[in-house]
Amino acid sequence: MEDCFRIKQGLCFLLFLCVTDVLCVSIHYSVPEEKKTGSLVANVLKDLKLGVRELSARRAQLVSETSKQYFRLDTHTGNLLISEKIDREALCGQTEPCLLVSQIVLQNPLKIYSIEIKIEDVNDNAPKFSKNDFQFGIPENVPPNTRFPLESAQDEDLGENSIQNYTLSPNEHFQLGVESNTDGSKYVTLILEKALDREKEPHLGLTLTAIDGGVPQRTGTSQINVNVLDINDNFPEFTQSEYKAILKENCLRDTLVSRVEARDLDFGSNAQITYSFHRMPKKIHNLFNLNEMTGEITVLGEIDYEKETNYEMTIQATDGGGLSGHCKLLVEVEDVNDNAPEISVISINSPLPEDSPLETLVVLFSVKDQDSGENGQILCSVDMNLPFVLKVTTNHFYQLVIQSSLDREKVQDYNVTITAMDRGSPRLTSTRVIHVQISDVNDNPPVFEKSFFEMQVQENNIPGLLIGSVQAVDLDTEQNAKLSYSLLPGNIGGGPVASYVSINSETGNMYALRSMDYEKIKDFKVTVKTTDSGNPPMSSDVIVHVIVTDENDNAPFFLYPLQNSTHPCNELLPKMAEAGYLITKLVAVDGDSGQNSWLSYELLKATDPGLFSIGAQNGEVKTRRPLTERDASKQRLVIAVRDNGVPPQTSTAMLNILLVDGFSDPYLKVVDVRQQEPENEGTLTMYLVICLATVSFVFLLCIVSFVGIKMCKKDHGSSFIVAPPHFPPAIPENCTDSQSGSLSRNFPYDVCLTNGSLSSEFRFLRPLIPVFSVADPNIPVNHNSSSVSQDLPEYLDDNKASEQVRKWFPILFFQKGMNIW
Repeated sequence: MEDCFRIKQGLCFLLFLCVTDVLCVSIHYSVPEEKKTGSLVANVLKDLKLGVRELSARRAQLVSETSKQYFRLDTHTGNLLISEKIDREALCGQTEPCLLVSQIVLQNPLKIYSIEIKIEDVNDNAPKFSKNDFQFGIPENVPPNTRFPLESAQDEDLGENSIQNYTLSPNEHFQLGVESNTDGSKYVTLILEKALDREKEPHLGLTLTAIDGGVPQRTGTSQINVNVLDINDNFPEFTQSEYKAILKENCLRDTLVSRVEARDLDFGSNAQITYSFHRMPKKIHNLFNLNEMTGEITVLGEIDYEKETNYEMTIQATDGGGLSGHCKLLVEVEDVNDNAPEISVISINSPLPEDSPLETLVVLFSVKDQDSGENGQILCSVDMNLPFVLKVTTNHFYQLVIQSSLDREKVQDYNVTITAMDRGSPRLTSTRVIHVQISDVNDNPPVFEKSFFEMQVQENNIPGLLIGSVQAVDLDTEQNAKLSYSLLPGNIGGGPVASYVSINSETGNMYALRSMDYEKIKDFKVTVKTTDSGNPPMSSDVIVHVIVTDENDNAPFFLYPLQNSTHPCNELLPKMAEAGYLITKLVAVDGDSGQNSWLSYELLKATDPGLFSIGAQNGEVKTRRPLTERDASKQRLVIAVRDNGVPPQTSTAMLNILLVDGFSDPYLKVVDVRQQEPENEGTLTMYLVICLATVSFVFLLCIVSFVGIKMCKKDHGSSFIVAPPHFPPAIPENCTDSQSGSLSRNFPYDVCLTNGSLSSEFRFLRPLIPVFSVADPNIPVNHNSSSVSQDLPEYLDDNKASEQVRKWFPILFFQKGMNIW
C-alpha cells in the first residue's frame, strides 16, 4: 500500500511540473511484456493532434528517462514501436503499476508531450519454492490445531498471474491454512488436526502445491517431510516481535544492521537456538547475512536507495528440538547524495550564423538526478561572460538561447560549459562542454590599408609599367573575404581613366597603359573600388593620386633673343661704354621643372672673347673693359644656355653687337652683318696665318741662338677663359643682385632704350616662371647637348616661337623711346 501511495505522489508531482512556459501533455498507453521487437504500441498522431509530416518537420525526438531505450518513434508514420524486448519482472520487480515514462520533444515551437506506457504482466513465471523439500520435527505431544508456518512460494508475476492458492496432498493429520499479508501476498501454515503418534507413524511425507491464476495456469511444488519427535514443549520466543533498523545506502560490507535474540525455557539440545531467514526472497539473501548462532544481521551486498527504499525480513529461531519462533525485521534505507546529475543533450544548432536573432535556440538538453529530496534538486548554470543564457522549460529540460548579438570577427567559436549541481551534502556536480561554432555572414566591407594612396611614375615610361599597388583587407572569411579591384569611370586630360591606367582585379597592382608626359599631365587622381564576393556584396573605394615625375627631355628655349627670325638680333653698344656696362639680358626658359629647369649661361664664341662677359645665372651680357679704337665695330657672340638635368640639355643663340657713337639719331639704320661676315672671316684667317708664321720663325731662331739658355718668361696677355658656371647653393626667390644692379633671377624683363640715353630703363612684372641656378662648379659640364639656333627651322618657326613666347612670358613691354626687341 505504501508503494502505491508513493507512486501516486510521484505522479502528482510530475503533473505539477508540467504547468510551466512550455506545455506538457501526458498520454497513456499500455503494452504487454515479452512482445517482439518492432511490435506496434500505438500511433501518436491522433493523440498529439498532428499531421503526418509535422513530426519530421518539427524534429520530433523520443527521450526516455531510463538508461535503455525500450521504444522508438517513427517520425514518418507516427508509430510508437518496441525497440527492445521488455521483461516486466526485471524492469519493475513487484512494483505495480510498472510505468515507463518518455517524452516526445517537438521544436519550432518547443512542445513536450509526456508518454506513460504501462507494462502489463503476463503469466510467464511459475511459482517456486526456495527448497524442493522441507524438514519438520514435530513432537508427538503437540495438541491438535497447532499451526506450523510454511515457507511461501515466490511468483514474480503480479495480480491474477501471481499465486492464488495452495493445496496439500491428502492425509489424516494435517490440513493447509492460507492467509494474506498486508501487502496482499499469501502465506500458508500447516495445521495439525489429529494428534501424532510416533510409535505408529514416525515420518510423514506431504506435497505442497502453489497455484497461480494465470492462463495457462502454472504450479510449483515442494516436498514436506515431517519427523515426529519426542516431547519438547517449549518454543523459542524473541524478545521483540518486530525489530526496526535504519541503514544508509552504500554502506560497507559486514556493516551491522541489527541483532535479534530468542530464548527457550527448555534445557539441553532443546534449548540450543539457531537463527535463519524465513520466507525470504532471493534478492534479500544476496544483500544481508544472518549469523545463525548470534542472530546478527550484517550487510552482504550493495545497498542502493534508488533500487529499494526499505526491506522486510522474517527471522526464525529454531531450538534443538525443532521448535521455532518468528519475528520481523524492518530495515529502512536512508538516501545519501551518491549520484551526480546527468546531462543529456538533445539537439545542438552549430554552426550558428553570426546574424542569428536573439532568443535563437542553441542547445536543448535535459538534466536528471537519481537521488531524492534535496539530493535530487538540481541547479544548472553556464559561464556569465558568454552571449548565451539558460531558460528552464519543464521536466528538467533546459534551453540555451542567444542573449546578445554575435560577431564572428571577434569570437569564432565558443566552448560552453554547462554545469549541473545538486543540493545534497556534499554537493555533486556534472559538467558538459558544448562546442558552438559561429559561421560567417558578409557583414564587413573591405577596408583599404590607407585612406589615400600616392604613387609616382616617371614621364616617358614604357606602357605596361607597374606604378604601385593598393591593398584592402576584409574581416570576413572564405568567399566573403575574396576581393576584386576595379577602376571607377573618370576622365584624365579629357580622356577616360581606362586609357591611362589599369588595375589587376586580383592583386590590386596598377599599371600605366601609355607613356606619360609631365609637360602635359603633372598628376591625376583615380578612384579604385574593391568588392568582396559575399551575398550581398560589399565594397569600398579609395582615391589614388598618381604623380608624374619630370625627366630632362626638353632643351632650354631662348625667349630673347628669339632665334626664329631671318635677321639676326642686333644690340647697340656705345663706344664710350665703360667696363661692366649692361648691354642686354638673355632670357631662356625650360619646359621641364625643378632641377631640370635650372639654367646657366655660357659664352661659347665671340669676335673678341676678352671684351664681353655673361652672367652664368642671370644671362646679363656686359663689357669686361672699356672700348678702344682697335675693337671691331661689329661683334658677334655665340651664347649657350644649359639646364641642370642629367644628362644636361643645351641650346645656343647668336647675338650681334654694333658699336655706335651714340643713340642721338632718331633713326638707326640696321646693318646687315651677314654680308660682311665672309670679309671678316677672311681677314681673321690671314691674321692667324701671319701670326703662326712669325711664331714659327721666332721659335726656330731661339733654338739656334739660345741653346742651353733658360727660356724667358713670357707675359701672356689676359684672355677670356670659359669656365663652367658656378651655381650658388640656394637663391631665395625674392633675392636681388645688389652689386650688379640686376634683377632677381626669377624675374624676366625687357630692355627698352631711347635716343641719347646711355642707361637702360626697365619695367618689371610679377614673375611667372622661376629660374633656379644650382650647380657644383667642380662637376664637369657635358657639352653633348642639342642646340637651338636660327638654323633649326622646325623649332624656330615664327608661329611656334610666338606661341612659346606668349606661353612662357606674357609680359607687357614699355619703352620711352624706340622699342628695340
